[in-house]
Amino acid sequence: MTAVLSAPVEANPPAPASVSFREALAFWFKLGFISFGGPAGQISIMHEELVERRRWISEGRFLHALNFCMVLPGPEAQQLATYIGWLMHRTWGGIVAGVLFVLPSLLILIALAWVYIAFGDVPLVAGLFYGIKPAVTAIVLQAAHRIGSRALKNNVLRGIAFIAFLAIFAAKVPFPLIVALAALVGYVGGKVRPEKFVTGGGHKASDRSFGPALIDDNTPTPAHALFTWRRCATVGAVGALLWAMPMAALAMAFGWEQTLVRMGVFFTKAALLTFGGAYAVLPYVYQGAVEHYAWLTPVQMIDGLALGETTPGPLIMVVAFVGFVGGYAQAVLGPESLFLAGALAATVVTWFTFLPSFLFILAGGPLIETTHNDLKFTAPLTAITAAVVGVILNLAVFFGYHVLWPAGLFGGFDIGAAVIAVLAAVALFRFHRNVIPVIAGAAMLGLVWRSIATAFGGG
Repeated sequence: MTAVLSAPVEANPPAPASVSFREALAFWFKLGFISFGGPAGQISIMHEELVERRRWISEGRFLHALNFCMVLPGPEAQQLATYIGWLMHRTWGGIVAGVLFVLPSLLILIALAWVYIAFGDVPLVAGLFYGIKPAVTAIVLQAAHRIGSRALKNNVLRGIAFIAFLAIFAAKVPFPLIVALAALVGYVGGKVRPEKFVTGGGHKASDRSFGPALIDDNTPTPAHALFTWRRCATVGAVGALLWAMPMAALAMAFGWEQTLVRMGVFFTKAALLTFGGAYAVLPYVYQGAVEHYAWLTPVQMIDGLALGETTPGPLIMVVAFVGFVGGYAQAVLGPESLFLAGALAATVVTWFTFLPSFLFILAGGPLIETTHNDLKFTAPLTAITAAVVGVILNLAVFFGYHVLWPAGLFGGFDIGAAVIAVLAAVALFRFHRNVIPVIAGAAMLGLVWRSIATAFGGG
């Protein structure tokens, strides 16, 4: 924990004054540019700023909202920001908080993707990405270990993870089918052996207090946060229109079989399958974007993940990179407008990926605020999380193969990439370094290694 957590709390600090929409807007704008560190780091930043320092929301209410977001598919940190913004300033508060959490990352990734496509063959850029790829392999492996150590609490769940790994690695079973089968196993297992499908991983209520909060544990639920079926139906209808209208516009402009329409449909499905975080949906994105539609190559997918790791915002924003590269390569606006094609595709992908997250919060948030019951992971979700571990492990194997044997299994082993991968793994597992300095260090090592290899004729 940070030093702020251990600081003494004033005996009876006054409750903070009401927060204007403009003041909240300034904070959400700032958060969009500093939200590094993945979901854990982003949630930690919000906790420190909103619970400890500003006291806009109490510890209990913060964790209650986080429990809900953890159960939903989608990026939990972005959904948490949306939830708190909505609770404080109604629908527009939630929309602004959620959009500003994503917008800086989208703009940065569009710029980085263009540099990558336009200058990727320049020796300097190629050397940096040579080092980044092995680091990404180690990062994905660490993600599998981190989620697995939390989720695989018994042999039943370990078995589900192992079977899921074999299913996607050996049998090429589609990721949605793995999720559906895992949910079925969890549903049945939860009735037959419920004790095997109860794990930690949730966020329990806390008795800690940092003083009176604007939205405190006992603060009455505001009128706009009370659940009604009419409000829920209205949100659903508006959400359906916000999905259908852009999709219809794209179809009328380009045709139903065009790349942008296919991206919209594909990433809508991806948004509904992100149980377990961004790493869980990456194999599905790989299966669709790389293997089925060929919007980008396996190596480009690895590079995109590296860029996603080094930008603020949710890691699932790697889909913006996928969209940009796909739109650019497919020249969806013609050969004279490649950058605009990439930027449009990245925007389309981001819209359809994040729209469900807003609907989940705006429609489901009132139910959570009205009931105020602690949420627990259901048995199906527990089984899905276990299966996700196996799927992520397969992703690490996939990345490792393409990094260590770039020309195929019989094309030679890349010793330089192997050394960088081992060093990155040591930094992550042994010394618990953050991913950003690990990627930066690996990029420098890659540049040095490629420079030496070029100087001695091994270019």
